[in-house]
Amino acid sequence: MANEDSAALAAVGPRLRALRHQRGTTLTQLAELTGISVSTLSRLESGTRKPTLELLLPLARAHQVPLDELVDTPITGDPRVRPKPIVRHGITFLPLTRRPGGVQAFKVIFPPDGPAGERNQQSHEGYEWLYVLSGRLRLLLGENDLTLTEGEVAEFDTRIPHRILNPGPGAAEGLILFGPQGERLHVRARPAAAEKR
Repeated sequence: MANEDSAALAAVGPRLRALRHQRGTTLTQLAELTGISVSTLSRLESGTRKPTLELLLPLARAHQVPLDELVDTPITGDPRVRPKPIVRHGITFLPLTRRPGGVQAFKVIFPPDGPAGERNQQSHEGYEWLYVLSGRLRLLLGENDLTLTEGEVAEFDTRIPHRILNPGPGAAEGLILFGPQGERLHVRARPAAAEKR
């Protein structure tokens, strides 16, 4: 058991370095983001400093990964994503991607909104693509008020104030892809083989 713990702790440094490199972040940038000194970050990545919860929590937030992903050995040979539900304001988010940064995919389950449901629109950096899997979703986007039904898609710049609601009567499900500002999705309208003809 002690050997397993030592092996898990020894794997944290290389995992932290790999995550930082995947995101294209320097030690200085990560230090500014987390409040952890460059020397401490460097020693963590090289394995000369033992990882503590106090250090790993801000690093997990900065890399946008669950804490257990920093400590556990990743499952190899099994490509399946095992989403861990995140519930915010009654809405269930199932993350479908594991890599930090870039486009993130979520299956989202929206309960029906109450008669006096929250209507305040929010804005933030990024770009979003929404596909309705089942039910109906109401998209408030700036001055627009749109109702999307099963199979419909919307994409928008999230700097525009927006809110996604479920007019009911039952739960609605959607697929959301969220990416950094300026990163839009490119949908191929026909198979590649048809383009060569």
